[in-house]
Amino acid sequence: MLSTSPLGPRRRSAAILAAAILTVGAAGCGSSDSPSTAPTGPSASTSANPDAGVLGIRDPWVKAADKGMTAAFGTLVNDGDSDVTVTGATSSLSPMELHEMTMKDGKMVMQAKQGGIVIKARSTHALEPGGDHLMLMNLTRPVQAGDELTFSLTFADGKTQQFSAVAKPFTGAQESYAPGHGQPMPGMSATPGTSTSPAS
Repeated sequence: MLSTSPLGPRRRSAAILAAAILTVGAAGCGSSDSPSTAPTGPSASTSANPDAGVLGIRDPWVKAADKGMTAAFGTLVNDGDSDVTVTGATSSLSPMELHEMTMKDGKMVMQAKQGGIVIKARSTHALEPGGDHLMLMNLTRPVQAGDELTFSLTFADGKTQQFSAVAKPFTGAQESYAPGHGQPMPGMSATPGTSTSPAS
């Protein structure tokens, strides 16, 4: 039966408008990479239920690689009132380390991130090429575009949380996660215990 109230159509219009605004707003929450450098392939969305996990993980993805090393990226979302520290990551596909890119002696170097990755309360922390990332150190098989990998994060309080990420081809920052990545490259330097990469 149709509503005879004059407010019925207005409420329906307002609901449609609100849904459209939410859809546009959600679309604007994606990657800020330009189209020429953004990874392509299947879309990956938040894979962690905020009610069940310590963090939300937005747009998780892994750089496709045939062998050697690669890295996992995404945005860690802390909706809680306390800071959260990621102290480790694991995968059945490879040993893993938490890595960062930093300037040392005027050169960009990749190294293990001491003290873990801290996500401040009510904030986000990007894992991205040229920045903090989850490093897969020695792949036991190729990671092809479209593959879905499962990771487990460990936190400072001993809790763990799993998430999945889809592999995508990516050449935007021209990283080299190949064996021998610890050797100096043009414009790079290596020190004991550090790794280098020509990431931007």
